Amino acid sequence: NYKTETKSFTRFHNVANKVLKEKCSIVLDPEPPNKKRKCLCSGARTKSCLLGSVPVVSWLPRYSIKENALGDLVSGISVGIMQLPQGMAYALLAAVPPVFGLYSSFYPVLIYFIFGTSKHISVGTYAVMSVMIGGVTERLAPESDFTTWDNVTNSSIVDIAARDAERIRVAVAVTFLSGLFQILLGLVQFGFVVTYLSDPLVRGYTTGAAIHVIVSQLKYTFGINPPRYSGPLSLIYTVLEICYIIPETNIGTLVVSIVTIISLILAKELNAYLSKKLPVPIPVELVCVIITTVISWQVNLTGRYGVDVVGEIPSGLQPPVFPAASLFGRVIGDAFALAVVGYGIAISLGRIFALKYGYKVDSNQELIALGLSNSFGAIFQCFAISCSMSRSLVQESTGGRTQVAGVLSAVVILFITLWIGRLFEDLPKAVLAAIIYVNLHGIMKQFLDIPALWKSNRVDMVVWVVTFILTVLLNPDLGLAASIGFSMLTVIFRTQLFLRKYSLCWALPTWCEVWVDHVMSSEMWTLRNLKLSTLSTSSPSMKRAECSVRSDLLKSKTISLVFPVLRFRLLW
Repeated sequence: NYKTETKSFTRFHNVANKVLKEKCSIVLDPEPPNKKRKCLCSGARTKSCLLGSVPVVSWLPRYSIKENALGDLVSGISVGIMQLPQGMAYALLAAVPPVFGLYSSFYPVLIYFIFGTSKHISVGTYAVMSVMIGGVTERLAPESDFTTWDNVTNSSIVDIAARDAERIRVAVAVTFLSGLFQILLGLVQFGFVVTYLSDPLVRGYTTGAAIHVIVSQLKYTFGINPPRYSGPLSLIYTVLEICYIIPETNIGTLVVSIVTIISLILAKELNAYLSKKLPVPIPVELVCVIITTVISWQVNLTGRYGVDVVGEIPSGLQPPVFPAASLFGRVIGDAFALAVVGYGIAISLGRIFALKYGYKVDSNQELIALGLSNSFGAIFQCFAISCSMSRSLVQESTGGRTQVAGVLSAVVILFITLWIGRLFEDLPKAVLAAIIYVNLHGIMKQFLDIPALWKSNRVDMVVWVVTFILTVLLNPDLGLAASIGFSMLTVIFRTQLFLRKYSLCWALPTWCEVWVDHVMSSEMWTLRNLKLSTLSTSSPSMKRAECSVRSDLLKSKTISLVFPVLRFRLLW
């Protein structure tokens, strides 16, 4: 009858609150469960909301120039130099001109500086995102739509300018829509979905997407032009087509690719060997781009050997143009997949650095920051971005401590775009493909997860393998949806097993002594030996869900006690 005895309940609540505060440092809900809270809008709450929505306002005034400026400067310059070849290379993955990779390395970085909460991730172009965009652009703007017959040469000619213009429109539209999806998901507090994006799922998915990246660049390595396939099993069809036309390989292009790959591997190994002796890593990609550009210009690789080069790179920035709304209906599914993939990669890497350096990354604010970066960048002709593991590791290892390093890298890209970009017009596309191959070596090492997961948790190994297979066979967009569905089924199944085995659901007399009287006087209530239980599991995905629950409970320090059935169910 405690519902009708409000005074008695309040007296008990006060005593229970006092005991739990002294013994366990836990504070109960200050109001009875049946009392409605009032929505107050005070100045302090408004300020807190503003600081949470625009994080730069809270941390930039406290920025320590003495402690952070030098590290951020060196880190920003190093990452900016690294962004140049990667941005141009990943633009090829997106099937747009290379200069648009530089744009995508500038505008979104500035927006993330204002709204992002991770101090160490390097936002910009990313291989997995680029290959997903490339699938959309080549599907909606295939080369066959821009092919005309030349009666003079009796051969077909591709209108490259019109093709690139249409593909840019498609890439911008899908990027803008994916940004809107991320903003909307952030506003509705969708950040909890990261609990279900377990490490095996993310790593299996990125490994499968890396296979798509490699296959998409084979045409630049061999100098061939296979037809584009879309839909499930398109990767298999593409590989078969490449094997069929491989006798048409351009020998000059293949030689450039092999020499570049070997040189990059040796240079990176030397870089790793000298990492402890050098203050900053050697920018091997930039050195490779400069050397091959000079050789291509002096030897005239295009005219003498038919090696395909980057071509015209316009100087300056693009004027703002609103994306074509007529394309939104055709790319809505791809946009949602891009939104989830970009967020999952960024928040996974961001939480690794946050755990290492002891700060918190707001998952919902990260969604909003990435969404604003994509939607605002799309207006300036950028394609979808996320964070790169290789650049993030360089940013951390060279001393980067705050988001200021990202802004400085954007300044480097701006300088290159305005004044130096035209110097790279003779850069062979095979070199950019080689840079992509070498930068994927970290992702390809994730195959070693399989034997490790076999020893630790075989269910997570199954998630990894199934995610990889689905991504390879169904393409990154459909593969992601199917993988998330499979992973959630395994999490739900294991959660039910653990709850049934480990949840504490005991009658009151077994763990505490309670004397109940009709008047429920405060002197007659005591709680002793309050115990909290932790679910124990070796599964990384289950640990992530568990840590999320524990983090929320530790933050609120609130436990709801339900008395009508005289039972307590505590999940810690």
